[in-house]
Amino acid sequence: MNKGELIVEIYALYGPSGTGKSTSALALAHKYKINAIIDDGLLIYQGKKVAGQSAKYEKTTVQAVKRAIFFWKEHAEAVKEALESHPIERLLILGTSQKMIHRIQEALSLPEIHHYINIEDVRSSAEIKAALFDRGTQGRHVIPIPRVQVEQDFVQRLIAQVDKIFSPKKEEIGETTIVHPQFQTGKIHVSEHVMKKIALHSCQTLPFLQEFRKIKMDMDNVPSIEVDVHLKVDLTQNVNALASQIQDQIFHAFEEYLDLELEQIRVLVSHIQIHSPATAASPVL
Repeated sequence: MNKGELIVEIYALYGPSGTGKSTSALALAHKYKINAIIDDGLLIYQGKKVAGQSAKYEKTTVQAVKRAIFFWKEHAEAVKEALESHPIERLLILGTSQKMIHRIQEALSLPEIHHYINIEDVRSSAEIKAALFDRGTQGRHVIPIPRVQVEQDFVQRLIAQVDKIFSPKKEEIGETTIVHPQFQTGKIHVSEHVMKKIALHSCQTLPFLQEFRKIKMDMDNVPSIEVDVHLKVDLTQNVNALASQIQDQIFHAFEEYLDLELEQIRVLVSHIQIHSPATAASPVL
């Protein structure tokens, strides 16, 4: 069998590091009936690692990049052999740019790439910013294979969590493993206290807002915030419109200070104080 003989279509998903390519890979593969993925030095066939070694196991960034582009001949040859020995009809290659995709294509002697997909066509701006925020603050990376297939010594030291991936029809289509690579350095810690302060500061100029009674943050799933507020309004004001103003102020503050688009901003109005607008002076007859 010649290399790539059975491969009828090759897809390439590209975008900057930390934007969620590995997270999106399984759903994309399910959508286009892709049965093999090349990601960060691994060849994954039908959801299982069949060859290669993940760049996320490397100790330095330089070594990680070399691993991801199959710089080492022995690594590339092992993956080439696996490509020949598995009935791969559609292949998805992940990379930070089209240039990186081409380097992987050349290193593995793959045929022409048919479809280039930008991560911005797969994930929303909010999802990308949330992924970048998570990478920058938590240093978490995704490997699109089950935990049981991640090297055991790596598991013990660096695994953060395991996520199951579901299709739009709620079918389980795979599992990803979230890890903390050794080469990931320079994390930025943004405490929940600071994020709450940003929310408070953003609404200081709103005259109808008396106080935030409670603020809850959730950055583990979709980035969201819930605020419990005390308003002072008159009977001419629309409370829903005032709540929308609070949402707008908080959204723009997080975007400005943290480059993060909050997916959900819930405003709970638990206390309203009614006051009468100043009565205009009656004309003197």
